[in-house]
Amino acid sequence: MASHKVFVVIAFAAIIFPALASAAKYIVGDETGWTNGFNYTTWASGKEFHVGDELLFNYPAGKHNVFKVNGTQFKNCEIPPLNEALTSGKDVIPLAKPGKKWYICGVAKHCAEGGQKLVINVLPAVGAPAPSPLSPAPPTSGSAKGTLASGLMAAALVAIAMVAVL
Repeated sequence: MASHKVFVVIAFAAIIFPALASAAKYIVGDETGWTNGFNYTTWASGKEFHVGDELLFNYPAGKHNVFKVNGTQFKNCEIPPLNEALTSGKDVIPLAKPGKKWYICGVAKHCAEGGQKLVINVLPAVGAPAPSPLSPAPPTSGSAKGTLASGLMAAALVAIAMVAVL
């Protein structure tokens, strides 16, 4: 009977652990936040973004904003209509689909002259099926911040479940 309970806990952990460990929240620019005069290309270069992760843009409300744009708008710092701007100062953007994502600040010349722009490549979710052989292999880079914390939380949940079942 005890082995059945242990099996149930292990099966539960096998299902829950990957879901908890796969999502990460990235604070764009880390301590610096979303501002002009910061190199976001360098910031993003050591990170691996996956579907299910989130970007958090921190900035003083009213001083900056965030626009999700396409590649041409990004290159030319073209500002979309103002009603498309994120303006809270604590904007969370879930990464829902794989592919390139572009973000710019639409205030004054923060994008064109201040370099306040970010491009990332979002990979499929951790544990998602591999792309078809015809698709190019995604680049690899450093692991996501927050995965260790999520893993520890999952381990704690499994431990609690084991105590409850046994």
